[in-house]
Amino acid sequence: MLNHLITIFILTTVIHAAETLSYSLRYAGVKIGKLAVALSLTGIVVLVSRTANLIQAPLTAKFVDAAKLDPTFGLLGHMQMILLAASLGTAIAILLFPTFVLLWGRVIVKLEVAGSLPKLMTSVTIGQLRNTRHYLRRPSLNRNTFRLLGISKRFIVINVFVTAIYTVGVLASLYAAYLVPELGTTASQSSGLINGIATILLTVFIDPQVGLITDKAMNDETYRDRLGKVYVLLMGSRLAGTLLAQALLLPAAYFIAFAVKLI
Repeated sequence: MLNHLITIFILTTVIHAAETLSYSLRYAGVKIGKLAVALSLTGIVVLVSRTANLIQAPLTAKFVDAAKLDPTFGLLGHMQMILLAASLGTAIAILLFPTFVLLWGRVIVKLEVAGSLPKLMTSVTIGQLRNTRHYLRRPSLNRNTFRLLGISKRFIVINVFVTAIYTVGVLASLYAAYLVPELGTTASQSSGLINGIATILLTVFIDPQVGLITDKAMNDETYRDRLGKVYVLLMGSRLAGTLLAQALLLPAAYFIAFAVKLI
């Protein structure tokens, strides 16, 4: 099972790093005035990460099957390691943010020349890949970076909770399937009971606010220079959310287990 856990750990790390780095893609689009192109590429990144999630879920479910056969199997510990991978992926994305802002800027410019993503991908050479090392930048993590910059504290807190709920949703439903084996199939398919709350909060509070922040930066050159710090703040709240998910795992699992008994 160790190799299985390592595979899921790496996959989860990559998923959360990719999702968090979508902020760098948006910022690159704003900086060069090509936000529409950046948003289209963001959709591709999100699609890839969600497809990877479809692979991750059945792989993780194997741990539940193992725990049902062997009572000594440390299911909770395995789940917590997967949540740790989510935090690691988010932290890596924060460190790579300035580097990927530059890289995505180049990708957007080259995409305009190529005309389509397939043509862009086939035009990439080994030499160009080697030159990516010249875009490496160290993140600036001074205390001024984390000032609220006009963003309400409530917005940051909501973003923390939304991230925590999304991060824990699938794992909580799988753990609930272990808690109520007689309703295991129902419980394992009930992550929507948790993620539905996050979706409402995301749609009502988070997405419109991020849209307003980005639009303001497009129309205000002074604010545009501060937008990178805003995104770093948002990524920091995502990191806090993945850490909070550790505490929400068991309560969310018991909530799902209770809910499926009522269905």
